[in-house]
Amino acid sequence: MRKTKRALLTEAGAIDWTGATIERVAYEPETIVFAQGDPATSVMYIERGTVRLSVVSHSGKEAVIAVLDPGDFFGEGCLAGQAQRMATASAMAPCTIIVMAKADMVRQLHTHSTFADRFMTHMLVRNIRIEEDLVDQLFNSSEKRLARTLLLLARYGEAGASHRTLPKVSQETLAEMIGTTRSRVNFFMNKFRKLGLIEYNGELKIHNSLLSVVMRD
Repeated sequence: MRKTKRALLTEAGAIDWTGATIERVAYEPETIVFAQGDPATSVMYIERGTVRLSVVSHSGKEAVIAVLDPGDFFGEGCLAGQAQRMATASAMAPCTIIVMAKADMVRQLHTHSTFADRFMTHMLVRNIRIEEDLVDQLFNSSEKRLARTLLLLARYGEAGASHRTLPKVSQETLAEMIGTTRSRVNFFMNKFRKLGLIEYNGELKIHNSLLSVVMRD
C-alpha cells in the first residue's frame, strides 16, 4: 500500500484529487475490503475490479445488496455520521481501490465542484437504484428479478454492453441478491440459456434480449 497525491483520470473525465491524500490498495478475489461493524472512517472508489456489498442479519442470514463496478464509490455512509460499516465489502475480481479519509473527502467536496458534481450524480443514481430494487422485490417474480439483476450486472444500456461477460458470480450470490433459492436461480438460468438469452461456457454472457423477460406482463 502506498499513499500519493495525484489527479485520478476516469473514463467520464478528469477528477481532480490534487491536494488530497489517497491510498491505492490492491485486493485479490474473495478478500475483504471492510467488514460489517468495522469503523467507518473513509470513502472508497473502485478504480479496477468488482466489489460485492453484503449484510448479515442477527440470525446469521446473509443478503447481497449490491455489486459495484469501476467508477463506483462506496463506504460513503461515514459522511452522514455512520460510525460503523453497515455492510461487508469484498472483492469479486482483482481490484484496485482508492481510499480517502473522511476529512479529506469532505474537503474535496467543499473545494472541488467537478468532483462534488460527480459524487452527487453517483448518490442520485444509487438512490434511484435502491428504489427500483425495492419495487422489484415487492412486485416482480423471481424470474423477472433474476433477469433484471443480470442485466444490471451487465451494465445494460451502456455502450458496448450488448454481449457483456460478467465477473464471476455464483448462483448462491444471485439467489442472495434477488431473495430466492439457488435451485430457482438454476432453473431460470437453464431456461434463459435454452432461449438464447444468455450464454454460459465457463463465462457468463448476457444478451440484451434478456430484457424481454423483464418487460413481459
